Amino acid sequence: MQTRDILYILGGYLCGSMLFARLVSQLLYRRDVTDDGPDQNPGTANAFKCGGFFCGVLTLILDLAKGILPVHFYIRGLDEDDYGIALALVIAAPVLGHVLPVFFKFRGGKGIAVFFGSLLGLFPYIMMPGLILAAVFIFFSVIVVISPHYYRTLVTYVTAGILVLVIGRCPLAVSVGFLCSAVIIIVKMLRSTEQKEELEVKLAWKH
Repeated sequence: MQTRDILYILGGYLCGSMLFARLVSQLLYRRDVTDDGPDQNPGTANAFKCGGFFCGVLTLILDLAKGILPVHFYIRGLDEDDYGIALALVIAAPVLGHVLPVFFKFRGGKGIAVFFGSLLGLFPYIMMPGLILAAVFIFFSVIVVISPHYYRTLVTYVTAGILVLVIGRCPLAVSVGFLCSAVIIIVKMLRSTEQKEELEVKLAWKH
């Protein structure tokens, strides 16, 4: 592993460690609005719920950016033959930073928006993993509707991980990065102490 690889992995982790839901709400309202959320998760969802539209949009953009930027600039300097384990770690590093942020005593969020950002950072070179994750999330949101969001997210990441391996047609390093990120998010959610509603699965056209 070269110095460039290490710098991007470390930089991605440090980017991920900046919890913008907390920072933006402190800037706008002089307090951490995510403390008002039912699960006190410092992520985009609570930024919208507790901070309002502008706080939520700004948090979403910044959370996506901290995944996009390290991955995009890292992969832009590589040929496909150079993709290795370092790329997998660069993809997963912002997610790990968001979940275990060094700047916030390792108490972070779930990393969902950040992971989408990491996958967006692969565009236009590698598009399939991001498209698979988006398609699976939409499928379980509007066709076979799984609720609440907690269970929908778990099923989405397990299903998307399997599909990336089976039909993803992407370099091994990208598949490994996808799976590592998905596992980080799943473990974070399983360890969550938030109150969980009863699982419900229904077809969208049936009431």
